[in-house]
Formats: sequence, C-alpha cells, structure tokens
Amino acid sequence: MSVTAEHDYWSVDSAPKQLTQPLPLWAAPAVLGLFTVFSSGLLLAITRIEVLAAVFPARDIVFSPYLGTHSIPLRLFILAFYAAFCAIVGATPLARLRLLLELVIYYVLVCGFFDLINVAADRWFGFVYSLHIVEILSGLFGFFIFSTKLLDHGSMPRRAATPLGNRYKLSSTARIAVATLLAMGVSLWIDSLDMLVVRDLRQIALLGGTGPGVFLFLPALFLILYVLGTAQLIWRRGRGGIDPVTVIVPAHNESHVLPRTMAAIAEAAQAYRGEVKVLILNNCSTDGTGETAATELARYPALAGRVIDVPEPGKAHALNRGIVETDTDFVIRIDADTQIGKHSIRRAMQHFADPHVGVVGGLPLAPGGGLFDRARNLETLLKHGYYQVAYGAVDGIVGVPGMFAAYRTRAVRAVGGFVSGMNGEDTDASLRIGEAGYRIVGDPSAVYVSEVPKTLRHLREQRMRWFRSIYHVCARNRDYLDGPMVSARGKIILPFMLLNSGRRAMTVPLVIFGAINLALLNGEPGTLTVQAVLAVILGAPAIMAAFAALANGRAWALIGIPEYIVFRQLRSYLTLESLLSIAHDKADRRDAASDLDRFSVKQDG
Repeated sequence: MSVTAEHDYWSVDSAPKQLTQPLPLWAAPAVLGLFTVFSSGLLLAITRIEVLAAVFPARDIVFSPYLGTHSIPLRLFILAFYAAFCAIVGATPLARLRLLLELVIYYVLVCGFFDLINVAADRWFGFVYSLHIVEILSGLFGFFIFSTKLLDHGSMPRRAATPLGNRYKLSSTARIAVATLLAMGVSLWIDSLDMLVVRDLRQIALLGGTGPGVFLFLPALFLILYVLGTAQLIWRRGRGGIDPVTVIVPAHNESHVLPRTMAAIAEAAQAYRGEVKVLILNNCSTDGTGETAATELARYPALAGRVIDVPEPGKAHALNRGIVETDTDFVIRIDADTQIGKHSIRRAMQHFADPHVGVVGGLPLAPGGGLFDRARNLETLLKHGYYQVAYGAVDGIVGVPGMFAAYRTRAVRAVGGFVSGMNGEDTDASLRIGEAGYRIVGDPSAVYVSEVPKTLRHLREQRMRWFRSIYHVCARNRDYLDGPMVSARGKIILPFMLLNSGRRAMTVPLVIFGAINLALLNGEPGTLTVQAVLAVILGAPAIMAAFAALANGRAWALIGIPEYIVFRQLRSYLTLESLLSIAHDKADRRDAASDLDRFSVKQDG
C-alpha cells in the first residue's frame, strides 16, 4: 500500500493482481463511443433499409408477430452493447471473439425461444404475447447472460468447497412464494384500475414499455418483505444478554483516525456493560499505527486490549489472525476508519440470543461534509436500512459489510475464516455462514459512521473493488448457483445480484440509446418518449431511496435526492469500468483460499 496521503486508500486488497488488470481511463469512454456507433448503425439499418424494415416491422430483431408495439428495441441495444464491450475488454483478439460469439449465440437462442413459443401459442391457441413484455424480458435475460458469461470467461477465484445446511431453506422459500403472489396480486389489481394516474403511468414507460403493474411488482414485493423483516427485528430486540465479545480492528496506516475509532468503541463497550476485548491488528503499517494503537489502548484499560503485528499484507490475513487470537464466543470486526454508535454493540449482540444467528450487521452512515456523503446516506438507507431488512425476512441476506459485523466465532471458523486474494472477503464469509445454516441479520438500529471517499479517484478505487466482488464471490461459491442445493440466496438472490450488475453496467449506454432513439425516430408511432428516458435516469431506486429514508426516520436525508440521482449514474459508469478491469486469459491465476489453515485454530465444540 502506498504511504503517501494521495494514495492512502490503496492497498493490496484493492486489485488482486491475478484477477484484475490495470484499466486505462479511456477504456469505458471507448466502449460508450463504439456503442453509439454500433447502435446507431443497427437502428438506422433496421428502419431505413427497406428489406430489413420489411423483415423486422417491429424495428427490432423480432421473428414473431407480437401484440402491440414497443418504445425501445432492447434486442438491438443488447447486441450493440455486447459488441462494444467485447471490442475493448482486456483480452486477446481470439478471446474477445470467443466471448462475443458466446454472448450473441446464447442471447439469440433465448430470444428465438420466446419467439418460437409465441408462434406456437398463436397457431394452437390463438394467443399472442405482448411485445412490451417480451422486450422487457429480452433485456433482463441480456443483462443476466452478460454477467454469467463474464463469470465464465474472466479470471476468477477457483470454485471452492461450499458449506451447506438445510435450516430455514424450506420456510424461507415458502415466504418468498407467498410474498411474490401477494405482490403480483396487488400489482395486477392496480394495473386494472381505470384511474388517471394509472393511465399516465402507462405513458411513462421504464425500459420502453413497463406498465404500472410490472413497474409496481418489485416495490410491492419488497414492501411486504420489509414489513415482515421489521416485525422480526422488533421481536428479537431486547432479548440478548451481555456475553463477552472480542473486537478485532485490522489497521494499515490508520494512525490519523484510530483515536476516534477507539473512543467510539470504548463508549459502546461501556453502554453494552459486558466484557469487551479489543485486538488492534497492525498490518504492515509505516505511519506509526502500532504506536498510536498502543497509546489509545492504554487510555482505555477496561477494554483489555493489545496490539498484534501481522507481517503479511492484506486485510484477510489480519482478520484471520484476529480470529485465531479470539477466545470469546463472539467477535466483532470493525474497520479502523469506522466509528460505531454508542448502542451498536448492544443492539448487534442482542440478536445472538437466538442460537441460530451467525452474523449481524448494521446501518452505515456518512460522516458528512464530503462530496458524496449525502448521496451515500441515501444509498445505505436503501440498501441496508430497507432492502437488507426485507432480505432478512426470507433468510436471504448475502453480504454484511466488513466495516461493522458481529459474528458467532465458531461460525466464522467453521466456514474457513476470511478468504484472501480476491475482492469481497466480508460478503464471502457471511454468504458461507448463512448457507451453512445460520441466520444473517441486518439491524438498522446498529448505526455506525464509516469513511466515504472525498475524491473521485478514491471513489473509483472503492467502487471498482466493490463491484468486482460479486463476481469473485459468485465464482468461488458457484456451487450455490449451479449445484443441486436449493436456497433463496443461491438460486434467487445471487442470480439477481448478477443480473443487477449487468443492468447497472448498461445503464449509461441505455440512456445514450434512448437519446439516439429520440433523435432518429422521434414522432413515429410507438417510439420512445422523453418521459421514458427520464424514467431510466431517475429510476425507481430514487423513489425507493426516499421511501427508505422516511421508513428509517431520517427525513433529513431527502435533501440529497438530486445528488443521489447523479450519483447513481456515476455509480453505473464505475460498474462498467469495474467489469472492464476483470482480467482475462491469466492461466496462472491463484486459488483464493482461506488463511486459517496457516494457524493453529481453536475450534469450538
């Protein structure tokens, strides 16, 4: 890790060398430029060349007559993006061609299958599908195929043995099914209403054709799950005891912030009233972090803390050393730049009164005053204060951020500790603990303040690391995706996260494509409208973020809505960059594996 102030956020964990490659700043703009050329050419060809216009009257690559029209040709969009991405991705020419061919072949087969079903349904039953719905499904499958093929072709951690437990899987699947049916019923009922607002919603089509019923399905589903998850959290609160707990703090060049972090831990420990030990894991620091840690620990003798030097660089190595040194049944990891709330330890630990709870996370908030802080607050309120609670209702939480996470110690040891050599060691650990049969809890009342990048350069490093992690985690734990075991996380949540990653990477190109459609086809029947382009830019998440802020009693966060809308577009652009940074064709890629076998691990029970 560089020790200069300008690069103090960079570490060996930022970009694992066998799994990532340096990304020039021109790469993503080149993809967008090529996409603009390819999509414009395809759109002009299919609308201006008479032969193609006759073969494809729907102005998209559609081989079957569907009911109605669409506002945006998503199949053309997906194919143009595939071509632009594969032209720039960092691989050999042959590997680029192979990736492009697989993407196109799989996508054409899926779209052809839909068209074939429609032909058969029309011939045998006189039923014709809506082109709106088929286009939307074509887009969703395009996102998912892109992510899964990138998982196949990119340099990824090797598949590892995955722990498996059957606890809760049947009940969580049943809850998802019931919630889904309720959400569908509510959405269809609203769509059937002859109201002005419903008619207006039909004209403002997200992704070029989503009616209010489809648009409202996911918000309705998450609202139902959020209510159920909140009820579960309220039921568990106040039940826990005051078991001894060890706090482990990995630190590399963090002397400037450790005094604030330690003061927050000491205050939370006093409010908890149970025994709290603190281990500062000094990981190759060069700025006096070890000396600062010793001074701060001496300031709070009640914490019975000590400093442990970890000579091998990497946060996972430090964390695993902390797990080895832990002699309590529970352990909390806190990043050195994170200040936990006064009641965070108590509110996290109360959930362990349930012997099946293995991991507990909280709600991160921004310190305030930074360029991205207000947008970050809305982002975390939506993700951790709303969606995480909803996922918890069906035992579907995948990742608990490592900034603040409480664990049952034996659960961490049982899944092999924290993986090194890849991004997302915190998500990997919580996923494996959850699939081993433990509950994962997200409690927004356990609040903590964590660092938010102050510069665009730092934000770029952070988000590229975060957005790559879903691929690294899925690759290492791929048995959950394509193995015989069935769970909400493995068969629903992880695929949804991959699909969402593909969607986010294509958001900026989709806005560009909308503008191209407006410029070339404006005024033609069934074409895209300005409202639809704005719907893509603003998106349901902006509305949901506002709702999440209100649901969590933080109305003050609403002031950041304009910044959040811009931030979402920036985040989408950084997602595209992160996927371009995935290495390809590295035959010497390392196995990402746990470090715990390097130590003498004391197993519980």
